[in-house]
Amino acid sequence: NYGEGSSREHAAMSVRFLGGAAVIVKSFARIHETNLKKQGLLPLTFNNPSDYDRISPADKLSILGLKTLTPGKALTLRVTKPSGEHFDIVVDHTFNENQITWFKAGSALNFIAKANNAQ
Repeated sequence: NYGEGSSREHAAMSVRFLGGAAVIVKSFARIHETNLKKQGLLPLTFNNPSDYDRISPADKLSILGLKTLTPGKALTLRVTKPSGEHFDIVVDHTFNENQITWFKAGSALNFIAKANNAQ
């Protein structure tokens, strides 16, 4: 349960400031998942939790389907092995329409700043 016991925003900010774009896990603590979204990150879960064991540290990961990110629509995680072989894994998200606007803006704070500057 990733983020359990860590409801503070600093835990999500750390991922962002370390250059992370997504956190892909078997399950999330609810508040931490929302904090990741506010930071403009992608909290994703494995549709099939056993897919977690198919990924190795040397693998390269690409997330497909971001241009059409839609509430309730799964994304595809493309896993490329060092040999060049690749396979796809289904990953789920819990974004709603408002949270998708945060993601597209880079964070909830960026979205608010842009909205305020437009006035």
